[in-house]
Amino acid sequence: MDRPKGNFLIQLVNGFNLFFLLIVNPLAAILLLTKCLEMIDPARIIIDYPWLIQVWEMAGLVVYVMGYLLMAWALIRLRQNYQIGGSTPRPKDEMVMNGPYRLVRHPMYTAVLCISLGLASLTQSWALFGVFGLYLMFILLLIPLEEDVLLQAYDKQYIHYQQKTKKLIPFVY
Repeated sequence: MDRPKGNFLIQLVNGFNLFFLLIVNPLAAILLLTKCLEMIDPARIIIDYPWLIQVWEMAGLVVYVMGYLLMAWALIRLRQNYQIGGSTPRPKDEMVMNGPYRLVRHPMYTAVLCISLGLASLTQSWALFGVFGLYLMFILLLIPLEEDVLLQAYDKQYIHYQQKTKKLIPFVY
């Protein structure tokens, strides 16, 4: 697998992704299952209405699972075209515009944002909402860099794709 070249932001986002998906997610799951999260998380949001907590947790779980399903769908659709974020497309790579890529140009970023937001909602943790905010900021900074590389690699085909497909949220943004 090729390493992304140069840019510190690309390296930072890739490291953040690995840390979040491989450490924060499993740790949060263990803490939720063992009911230890409340004892450990000083940044937990206090809600006085049990029904609201349940609705928020269910919504968080739905968004969380949707994020993982979207991530899997995007990875399956990319197949051998997958590379770590920020890598220049290889000569053999084809531009993928179907599956989740027909809905948004960056479904894997949408997926990781769903996972992050879902986990924050599920745990009602200000700290994890902060992680979501960092993710959003990093991704919004990274997308123009990646799209410049994609424009160089695919030229008019990518311009047409940009014009008809939203960045992160179908029909919105």
